[in-house]
Amino acid sequence: MVVLDTDHVTVLRYPEHSQYATLSANMSRSNDADFVTTAISVEEQMRGWLAAIRRAGKVHSRILYYTRLVSLVRFLNQWRILPFNEPAADRFEALRQDRIRIGTQDLKIASIALEHDVLLLSANLRDFRKVPGLRVQYW
Repeated sequence: MVVLDTDHVTVLRYPEHSQYATLSANMSRSNDADFVTTAISVEEQMRGWLAAIRRAGKVHSRILYYTRLVSLVRFLNQWRILPFNEPAADRFEALRQDRIRIGTQDLKIASIALEHDVLLLSANLRDFRKVPGLRVQYW
């Protein structure tokens, strides 16, 4: 199993993205074809569109953002999503106690990946490499 961080999920949502072809090709060549994401990445994706909806003033200005939110839900429906559960929360708290200093959302994603003992794909190698035992790559 390979976990995709929020940035990689975003790339896959948009075939016109400059990194889409490279990421897709690398995924096709991977020995592990079980690609998943996390509840944290879902939260981050949804927060973006919900914030855009709130910022849009008039009701007709919100139509585009609601359309994109629905598109996101349909896209995510195709994915296996790993939960942030008790073991991940325990791991998160242990990493906090160890003073691993990365963003809260990233630390939650790392905790999920560690609990499943899987490779994490992310563009944020600088922060994720601070997490002991986490296997992380950027494709």
